Amino acid sequence: MVAFAARLAEERPDEVALRDSDRALSWADLDDALNRAANALLTFDLGPDHRIAVFAENSVETAIAHMGGLIGGASSVPVNFHLTADEVAYILEDSDTRVLFVGPETAERGAAAARQAGVATVVGWRCEGVAGITDWLDWLASASGEPAPVDHAPRPNLLYTSGTTGRPKGTDLPPTMFAAGDTVAEHLENVTKGPFAQFGTHGVIGPLYHTGPLSGSRNLVGGVPVVILSRFDAEGVLQAIHEYGIESSVMVPTHFVRLLALPEETRAKYDLSSLKFIFHTGSSCPVDVKQAMLDWWGPVIWEAYGASEVGTTCSIGPEDWLAHPGSVGKAAPPFEALCVDDDGNELPPNTEGRLYFRDMTGRGVVYHNDPAKSAAAHLRPGVFTLGEIGYLDEDGFVFITDRFSDMVVSGGVNLYPAEPEKELINHPEIADVACIGVPHPEMGEELKALVIPRDPANPPAASELIAWVRERISTYKCPRSVDFVDDLGRNTMGKINKRKLRAPYWEGR
Repeated sequence: MVAFAARLAEERPDEVALRDSDRALSWADLDDALNRAANALLTFDLGPDHRIAVFAENSVETAIAHMGGLIGGASSVPVNFHLTADEVAYILEDSDTRVLFVGPETAERGAAAARQAGVATVVGWRCEGVAGITDWLDWLASASGEPAPVDHAPRPNLLYTSGTTGRPKGTDLPPTMFAAGDTVAEHLENVTKGPFAQFGTHGVIGPLYHTGPLSGSRNLVGGVPVVILSRFDAEGVLQAIHEYGIESSVMVPTHFVRLLALPEETRAKYDLSSLKFIFHTGSSCPVDVKQAMLDWWGPVIWEAYGASEVGTTCSIGPEDWLAHPGSVGKAAPPFEALCVDDDGNELPPNTEGRLYFRDMTGRGVVYHNDPAKSAAAHLRPGVFTLGEIGYLDEDGFVFITDRFSDMVVSGGVNLYPAEPEKELINHPEIADVACIGVPHPEMGEELKALVIPRDPANPPAASELIAWVRERISTYKCPRSVDFVDDLGRNTMGKINKRKLRAPYWEGR
């Protein structure tokens, strides 16, 4: 049975357990919804991997679909709600999803993707008028509200990142981020021992298709009330902290930049004294931004560096960061950090090189259905890279200085240039193209397309090229600007040195 919710319903009958901007659920409401969702999914043939997918914007239903899936023995796939129907269909097929959950903003695209991928069951909330979708409330009502069994094995999420070669790649939520346990009952007990469980109300600020916010929503298991914000709004975050006494959350540096941009009189309106533990991740934070946030919020900000594929590889608390400003911390078990030269030889402290991590469990990076991509991420078995250049100081603190992979991190979201490049090269007026990351004051970096036009005397309009890509892939994956160039520096093998192309834009930064 979902013991935690039933117990809390007795202990705190008037407390709101889960809320968003429109709905508030008590612990009793949550207990009923989770039991019904889990019991409903236990009646389905979810295939050998027990896969469901959730393609919806932030809401209480989104969180319940994921958690109900976990309790019901399913592996849920969080799907970025910005994706097109074609992009979603690929993920549904690759993951072998059998049930898809959608919200009102994604209903049309989700239904189309399900038809394309052959997913027979689509369940949606507030999706009136969209054909092929079972109503969420009707779906819950059709299932038993009796305590769901929790003696079966828990299954981790399957996460998808943008693809290095134009296709997303899936990876199971790694052991460092999954509380494990032989049964769902053991798993739920393990969640209560996590870092957030010791604090009060948790605020979900980022989208629930990201690992941090999704994991944060599971603090419900530890009796932690959860507030879900539908979209990020800087003043709305402060208001929620003030109104609900939020004590913990997960953020990215772009959130900090936008919060700091608020007028001083706006920032002063809200009482933020409830804050105790803010975990920021997604990308390294500029030193001045991190310092300004610590000056404002006090020593409550911790940093995690890592990736969906492996979890947190480094972490650093406020005191250590003030002593080592700019560091992303020391390697976190079971990882060890090392820097190597281009030949793979380990470098001494304070020497810049390619940053790698040794996974002492031997697992490293594992991609779903793609052993070749898994192998490509490794220097040798168990020793992998996230594509960064940096160094370790004499105390073992890691500093990031550049990137040797093509990946661009914009607002905490990983973007791979291969996706827009694949579309742009098919434009009739483009001879060659490369996309790179360039500085952006809020997002950290953004995609820029460097284009060689077929007719240099009469190049196409930059707006036309951006519109061309946006018609074909999700907007967030598209370049935000275009520069026309004479040469991309391809070598005799046709390869481009993206680091060299980026250098002029990052000079002095």
